[in-house]
Amino acid sequence: MILVLLIFEWLIVLFWTLLILSTLRNLPRVPNLLNPRYLRPLEALPLPLISVIVPARNEEASIEATVRALLATVSVPVHVIAIDDRSSDSTGAVMDRIAAEAPSRLTVIHITDLPPGWLGKPHAMALAARQATTPWLLFTDADVLFAPDTLLRALNLAQDENADHLVLFPTMILKGFGERMMLAVFHLLGTVFSPPWRVPNPRSRASLGIGAFNLVRADVYRAFGGFESLRMQVTEDIRFGVEIKRAGYRQRVAVGPGLIRVRWAEGAHHFILNVTKNFFALFQFRARPALTACAVLTILCVAPFAGLAGSLAFRIPAAFLFFMLFLLYRCLSHVSKISAAFFLTFPVAAALLIYALLRSVVVTLANGGVHWRDTFYPLAELRKTAGPTF
Repeated sequence: MILVLLIFEWLIVLFWTLLILSTLRNLPRVPNLLNPRYLRPLEALPLPLISVIVPARNEEASIEATVRALLATVSVPVHVIAIDDRSSDSTGAVMDRIAAEAPSRLTVIHITDLPPGWLGKPHAMALAARQATTPWLLFTDADVLFAPDTLLRALNLAQDENADHLVLFPTMILKGFGERMMLAVFHLLGTVFSPPWRVPNPRSRASLGIGAFNLVRADVYRAFGGFESLRMQVTEDIRFGVEIKRAGYRQRVAVGPGLIRVRWAEGAHHFILNVTKNFFALFQFRARPALTACAVLTILCVAPFAGLAGSLAFRIPAAFLFFMLFLLYRCLSHVSKISAAFFLTFPVAAALLIYALLRSVVVTLANGGVHWRDTFYPLAELRKTAGPTF
């Protein structure tokens, strides 16, 4: 029995080693927008070129900084469409005040009621997209901070790659140990199990969508149905990327540390709450595949380190896996800006992540749906409109 367990542990370590070596080899292929080549002037600029769509609900603390950063964009003519989605705070008033200063560059939409059959965010973005007349649409969030040259760099890459949809990884604003620990493991698992370098390959099913930065050609957005076709999607940003890739359009991914910044989680507790809303939705709110994923993650991410408490024969593969994880954390730190020393927290962070995933399943089933932004969405309706698997 001990020999069987030891062989099993080495097989897990071998699996991780192959994944990590593949990541170390292929991750540098993902374009970096900080490359000076993406700072060149754009050709043939229509006015405006991009409509930036910013949905916001009760975001009075962050919306002004986001909108002003977008209006400070250089070398790219931008029109911002900010949507006050039923806010009960001063979000709408802040938007109106900024719009009075730049009426030709900022349009504010106030939503007072949510129609049946819609989640709030997809509805807000769909409404704004109907009013946009520019060749490019950028969907972003109300707490994202843009560098002045972000859109210039992104459009140059899109032109170089003839892209229909471009996703830019955000740089997380990190202030505490817990959020660094959790976001590091989240970034690692997302990278190795959903490799961004495979996204441009039309023969691969790999796709990507990120709420902080979904840049898409307007004609492509309308051709695949846009957010009109994603009315009840909890993970609408991820599904956005899936549907664009599935429709056969050219999807590209880029990194650019510091070009867009966001505080996604304020500590480990807030991270768990965010995952509670999103994870179960990835499995169309079906318990069996979600629980299977939790079991697989437990075997891969937690079980190998149980050997540290055993004999030397078990500690050796666990120590080797720690070494391989250190190499991967060090590679990812160039983008995530999280110290490679956090590789030591991997087993604990992975265990907390699995807890968050299980919590997502249990809480959603117990509540019979999802509570988000003061609105309840019944589970039966979410399952009915969940769409095909990712």
